[in-house]
Amino acid sequence: MGEHRYAVTVEWTGNSGRGTSSYDAYSRSHEITVSGKHVIAGSSDPHFRGDPHRYNPEELLVASLSACHMLWYLHLCADAGLHVRSYLDRAAGSMTTSGGGGRFTEVVLRPRVELLGESDLALAERLHEEAHARCFVASSVNFPVRIEPTIARSGR
Repeated sequence: MGEHRYAVTVEWTGNSGRGTSSYDAYSRSHEITVSGKHVIAGSSDPHFRGDPHRYNPEELLVASLSACHMLWYLHLCADAGLHVRSYLDRAAGSMTTSGGGGRFTEVVLRPRVELLGESDLALAERLHEEAHARCFVASSVNFPVRIEPTIARSGR
C-alpha cells in the first residue's frame, strides 16, 4: 500500500482592516489553492456570517463524498463492461449544531445513472455498493453515507 499526500493552501482574505477585533469585524472569505490549479473561493456557511456566493467547507465535504463515489463507480463500470452514458448526483448532507460546535449526521448520495443498451441493471446496482466500500473519503468520515441510486437504460 502506498502513501499519498495532498498539499492544499488556504489563505484568509477577509481582513477588512480591523482583523479579528470582534466577531462581526471580519469576512469569512478565503481562497483554497493547489499548485497549478484554479483558485476556489471559499467562505463559511451564510448561517455563520459567510458569503453565500462562495463555497463553504460543508459543501466541499459533500462534494468530495459525491465525486469520490462517482469516480469509483465509473471505474468499476468500465471494468465490468457497463457503458455509462450519464451520471448526475444531487447529494445532500445534514449537520446539527449545539454549543457552538457541530457535526455531520449523514450524507445521502442520489446518483442518477443512465446506461447504454442492454446493460445489466442488477450489476449496476451492486457496483454502487462496491464503489461506496472503496471510496477513500467515505471510509474516512464518522457519519453514515447512504447511496440511493436511480439506474436507467438508454437506447442511444
